[in-house]
Amino acid sequence: MQTLSLDQFKRSLSADAPPALPAALSALWWIGRGADGWDRAHALVQDEPGADAAWVHAHLHRVEGDAGNADYWYRRAGRPSEVGSLSAEWDAIAASLLAGA
Repeated sequence: MQTLSLDQFKRSLSADAPPALPAALSALWWIGRGADGWDRAHALVQDEPGADAAWVHAHLHRVEGDAGNADYWYRRAGRPSEVGSLSAEWDAIAASLLAGA
């Protein structure tokens, strides 16, 4: 697995596939490419254990507009429900997960 900065991660969104990353970051990569990546992203985190996957899962349900489901996944992630912009949340999740990768 390679170490990426947030800027490198964002630049990688123009590739055909995500770089070798943990499932949560790969899911974030797919949704970072746009709404058409939602299903792929969701499949990656749906059954993935851990707080990182739950955090990305919560974000995905916010993108979908399902606040109740998102709140459930925020609780699973041990995080407060997000109310800010989706793009700011995506950046925050990416930065945090990349720092821990």
